Amino acid sequence: MTELMPAEGVFSLIWLLIALPLAGAAVLLFGGRRTNAWGPYLGILTVSASAVLGWIMLVAMMGNSPEERTFDQTLFTWVSVGDFQANMAFQLDQLSMVFVLLITTVGGLIHIYSLGYMSHDRDRRKFFGFLNLFVGAMLILVLANNYLLLYVGWEGVGLASYLLIGFWQYKPSAAAAAKKAFVINRVGDVGLSLAIMLMFITFGSISFQDVFGSAGEASEGTLNAIGLLLLLAAAGKSAQFPLQAWLLDAMEGPTPVSALIHAATMVTAGVYLIARSNAIFNLAEIAALTVVIVGVVTMFMGAIIGSAKDDIKKSLAGSTMSQIGYMITAVGLGPVGYVFGIFHLLTHGVFKAGLFLGAGSVMHGMNDNVNMRRYGAIRTVMFITFITFAAGWLSIMGIPPFSGFWSKDEIIHAAFEQNTLTGILLIIGAGITGFYMTRMFIMTFLGKARWEEDVHPHESPKVMTIPLIILALGSVFLGMALLFWGNIETWLEPVVGYESKEAPISTGVAIALGLLAVGIGVLIAYLQYQRKPIPVEAPHGSWLTRAAREELYGNQVNDALVVTPTLVAAKAATAVDEKGIDGVVNGSAAFVGALSGRLRRYQTGFARSYALSMVGGAVLVILALILVGAS
Repeated sequence: MTELMPAEGVFSLIWLLIALPLAGAAVLLFGGRRTNAWGPYLGILTVSASAVLGWIMLVAMMGNSPEERTFDQTLFTWVSVGDFQANMAFQLDQLSMVFVLLITTVGGLIHIYSLGYMSHDRDRRKFFGFLNLFVGAMLILVLANNYLLLYVGWEGVGLASYLLIGFWQYKPSAAAAAKKAFVINRVGDVGLSLAIMLMFITFGSISFQDVFGSAGEASEGTLNAIGLLLLLAAAGKSAQFPLQAWLLDAMEGPTPVSALIHAATMVTAGVYLIARSNAIFNLAEIAALTVVIVGVVTMFMGAIIGSAKDDIKKSLAGSTMSQIGYMITAVGLGPVGYVFGIFHLLTHGVFKAGLFLGAGSVMHGMNDNVNMRRYGAIRTVMFITFITFAAGWLSIMGIPPFSGFWSKDEIIHAAFEQNTLTGILLIIGAGITGFYMTRMFIMTFLGKARWEEDVHPHESPKVMTIPLIILALGSVFLGMALLFWGNIETWLEPVVGYESKEAPISTGVAIALGLLAVGIGVLIAYLQYQRKPIPVEAPHGSWLTRAAREELYGNQVNDALVVTPTLVAAKAATAVDEKGIDGVVNGSAAFVGALSGRLRRYQTGFARSYALSMVGGAVLVILALILVGAS
C-alpha cells in the first residue's frame, strides 16, 4: 500500500483547493445584490485559482517517486464518539490529482463560457454561486481521506445539482426535473450510507487506509455486500441502470450545467467511488461482475436513447449514459480496467464538455431551440462552433488520432482480456455511438437549412467560443498526451493497480473491429439522414424508435414500481388516518357531545322541576323497598 506523506510545501495548501470555490459560493450566495456586478468574475477567479494551484501541485508531485506521491493533510478531529473517529482530512494522490485537474480546469472553462451564455439572466450571480458550490463539493468528494467526509462531498454535489437543474424554477418542468434528480439520487445515497455503516461494523474505521488495509480479513459475503451498496451509490450519481431516469430530465437546467454535470463532475463520481474502492472490489467477485453487467446494460440503453432523441441536449445526455457505462464496465473489470476507466473519464470530460457547450452555442444562435429537426446547414453561419463540435464528434466515436480513440479502445481490449463477450458487446456499443453521433452532426450542421422563419443563426461571442476552441484542442491531443507523455498506466498504477492479461485477439484486431463497427454506424446514419431529406416532424418510427423516444419506458417502470404503489399506500394510509384514527377520536368526541346535550336538558334551572325529580326519585325508592320486602 502506498505510504502516506505529510502535507508539506505546496501540498500544505490542499485545503485551499476546496476553500477557494466554497468561499466564492458563500460570497455570491450571501452577499446579495451588491455582488451582482462583479460576482460572476469572482466565481471564475476562485475556480481558476484552484486550477492553477492544482497544476502547480501536479508539477511538484511529478518530482517525487511513484511511491511518495500520496499526501495526507489532517486539519482537525471532526467526529469523536467512543471508538469512532473521523477527521477533517484530505488525501491527494495520483487518482485524486487527475480529478482535481479535470474538475477545476474544465469547470473553469465552463464558468468562463457561462459569462456569455448567462449574460442576460438577472440571477446569473446566483448561478455562479451554485457553480462554485458544485465545484467545491466535488473537490471535497475526491480529496477526502475517509468515507464519511466523502459522503459530505457526495451530498453537497447532490444539493448543488438540485439547485442548478432547477435554476429556472419558474418553469414547472425544471422544478420537476430538479426534484426527480434529488429523489432518485437519495436512493443511491442510502446505499453509500449503509456501506459506510457496514465498513465501520466490519473494520472499526471508515478511513481509506484502515478499510483497504483490512479488506483481506473480511469475509467474501461482507465484501460483496459493501461492494453492491457502493454500486447502488454509483448508479445514482452516475445515472446507471436502474437509477438512470433523472439524467435526461436534468437537461432542463441551463446548458453550462449540463456540461458541468455530464462531463467533469457529478456523473463521474460513481466511477471515482468504485476505482477508489478497488481494494474491496478486487476481493468481491459478485459485486465486480454486477458492476460490469450494470455498465454494459447502461451503455446500450444510453446509446439507443441517444439514437432517437431530436432534442440535441437529451441526445447528448443519452450519450453520457452510454459513455459512463463504458467507464463503469472498465472499473468493474478489476486491475485490467481501472486505469482505462479513469483514462476514458478524463478524455470524455473534455470532449463531452465541448459537445455540450457546442450544443449551447447552437442554441444561443437558434433562439434556444433544441429540436435538431429545425437545424441543418448551421456550419455556414457558425463555423467555429461547427469545427469545435466536429472535434468532439470524432473523439467520442473513437476515430484516430482523436482523444476518445486512445481511451475507448483500451477499454475494449481490456474487456477482451477479461471476457470475450464483454468485448464484443462494447464493440457493438461503439457502432451505435457512430450512428447516433453522426445523426446528430448531420441533422445539426449539414444538409439544408430547416430553420423557423424568425430564427437568424449567428456565431457566439468570443467568451463562449474561446472555451470551445480550448476543449476542441483537448479533444484532439489529450488522449495522446495522457497515453504517451503522461503514461497514464504508470501514473495510476500505485493507487488502483494495473495488470495485463493475454487476450483472445490482439490490440490491432480489437482496434480494427472497433473502427469497423463505428464505420458501419456512420454509414447507416449518412444514408438515412444525409442522402434523404429530414422531415421537420418526426415520423412514427419503429417500435424500438418509439421506445427510445420514451427513454425505454424507464419513467413508466418507475411509475409502476415506485410512484403508483407509493400513491396507493399514501391514499390507504390517509384513509386509515381519516376513517380509522380520526374516526375514533372524532366519534368519541361526538358521543360525549351528544350525551352531554341530552343530559343538559335535565338542568333547567327551575325549582319545580328539581322538586318533581326528587318526588319521582322518592317514589321509585319506596317502590323498590316494597318489592324487595315482598320477595
